[in-house]
Amino acid sequence: MTPPRPIRIMIVDDSAVMRGLLRSVISSSSGLEVASTATDGASAIQLVQTERPDLILLDVEMPVKDGLATLRELRARGHKMPIIMCSSLTQRGAKVTIEALAIGASDYVAKPTGQTSREAAMRKLSQELIPKINALTSQLRQQSTSATASSLFFAKQAPPPPGTQIPTVAPSIVAIGVSTGGPAALDVVLPALPANFPLPIVIVQHMPEVFTKLFAERMNSRCKLHVAEASEGAPVVPGTIYIARGNWHMEVMASMRPGAPNTLHLNQDSPENHCRPAVDVLFRSVAKLYGGAVLAVILTGMGSDGLIGCRPIREQGGTVLAQDQATSTVWGMPGAVTQAGLAHRVLPLNAIALDMIRTVGRSTPTSTTGNQLRNPDRVMVS
Repeated sequence: MTPPRPIRIMIVDDSAVMRGLLRSVISSSSGLEVASTATDGASAIQLVQTERPDLILLDVEMPVKDGLATLRELRARGHKMPIIMCSSLTQRGAKVTIEALAIGASDYVAKPTGQTSREAAMRKLSQELIPKINALTSQLRQQSTSATASSLFFAKQAPPPPGTQIPTVAPSIVAIGVSTGGPAALDVVLPALPANFPLPIVIVQHMPEVFTKLFAERMNSRCKLHVAEASEGAPVVPGTIYIARGNWHMEVMASMRPGAPNTLHLNQDSPENHCRPAVDVLFRSVAKLYGGAVLAVILTGMGSDGLIGCRPIREQGGTVLAQDQATSTVWGMPGAVTQAGLAHRVLPLNAIALDMIRTVGRSTPTSTTGNQLRNPDRVMVS
């Protein structure tokens, strides 16, 4: 049988050192090859026409045409290949990267800093970059190995596991888990929610610490609801969207004062699913506190973070929504929940906000204070 062709990657970076590092990392990885390199965005746009790469590694800061302008033009011209931004973990680098992710970049990789040798820099870069390339090109690999039947099978939803329940409890909180492709997905979902959306929303988006505050600020400027980076002890109240702080797990905890709102708790316990913050940590906490009064939403992302946390939500009568494969940048997280039979509905991205509004609007939600959470008498009308 003819082996699958390698995934062809274009490197766009004005630094010869960075181009060399990226070339070495790609060349040493099975199934990948460097299609071409460019030193600025204008050259890259011209090369794309002839080279037709499967994926582009795009520097943020370059002369002639920077990464953001290059990304916008590539998307405007209809180029849909995955694009990974190469960013420094500085305030400016993070801000530009957040903007890039929201307007069409597939993911980002941090440029290695502080390594003692070139080999150490290569190892760090490879550990972060190669899994992202493989995830973003997995569908292309399937096509090249004639795995269409397998892909179609994967898209089917398994029956729910024994003991799981249909939604019976009106939600009192919305919990969202998202990773690769998340900023662009959230940029569709969150601005579509009305100013009178009646529940608090807690979100885990896998991001470094320097990114999450800037991401929350950007979303706050685009949403009708207030958006904030999570802080220790913050009250969980309707009308606010809380985004987990990078490098900190986020949980929702019962208030110590009768009648007071529940609060956020941040910790730096061990990563779960190689992630901190982890979706499973958040989902377990809301399942424990609110019982079935949870609307869980799993959006695009690599891996399976959120799968374990969805089980107690579903078992207690909560509602689970998952993004569909066609609109996901990577169908890892929503795919795992769907395949386990835990998703009540699998929806395209542009239908998720409306479904959230409809689900929440079917019944008056239970109280969001610590004393009136697990109220079985509040039943959602289907």
